[in-house]
Amino acid sequence: MTPAAARAPTYAILPVKRFAVAKARLGDDLSAGTRRALTESMVTDVLMALRRTKAIDEVLVVTSEPTAEAIGHGYGATVIPDDIERGQSAAALIGIEHAIEQGAGRVLLVPGDCPALDPVQLTELLDRPAIERSVTLVPDRHGSGTNALVLVPPDVIAPAFGEGSRERHEQAAAAAGVPCQVEQVQTLLIDVDTGDDLVALRQLLADHRGGAAHTRGMLSRLAGRDRPDAG
Repeated sequence: MTPAAARAPTYAILPVKRFAVAKARLGDDLSAGTRRALTESMVTDVLMALRRTKAIDEVLVVTSEPTAEAIGHGYGATVIPDDIERGQSAAALIGIEHAIEQGAGRVLLVPGDCPALDPVQLTELLDRPAIERSVTLVPDRHGSGTNALVLVPPDVIAPAFGEGSRERHEQAAAAAGVPCQVEQVQTLLIDVDTGDDLVALRQLLADHRGGAAHTRGMLSRLAGRDRPDAG
C-alpha cells in the first residue's frame, strides 16, 4: 500500500437489513422467530470480529433495524440510518459516503451473515500490499458471489452485490481501469441464505476453533431441537 493510503483510516461497513424480513429463503427450514434470532446472532458475531480486527479503524453499521442499532452502539460502532432500504448495495453506498466524509482511505464491505469471520485472517487480508487505486474481492464458496470487498479509495467502484456479483465487480474494476485482486479467506467463504449454507456453516465452525460464539450457541440450540430426545 502507498504511504498516503496507509495513513488514511480504514472503515468497515456492515449493512444490516431488518431482521423481520431477513433470511426469507430459510423459511422452509426455520420459523420466522428462529430466523430472526439466527440473523441477530450472526450480525453480532460479524460485528465483534470487525471490532477485534487491528487493521480496521472504524466500523459503520448501516441499518433501519432497532436491534441492530442497539448492538452496533453496544460494540462501539457508528450507526447510520438506512432510510432507503433498497438492499445491500444501496446500504453500502450510504456507508461509503459517510466514510469518505470522515476521510477514509479505504473501506471494507462485508455482509452480516458470515459469522465465522476470523479477525486474524481479516487482518492478513488488509495487511497485504495494495496500490493506491484497487479492488480486492473475496468470493463466496461457490466462486460466483462476493463476501467481501476492499475498495481503495472508497469510491473506486460502486458495489453491486447479489447473485453473480463477482463478475459484476470484476467488470466494474476493469471499466474503472483498476486492478481487481481475488483473495480467498477461509472464514469468509460461507454466507447463510439456504439450508445447505447452514450445514456448510456448521462444518466450517467445527473445523475452525474460536469465534462466532453467538452463532455457535444458536446452532447448538437448533441441533438440540433436532435430536429425538429433545423435549
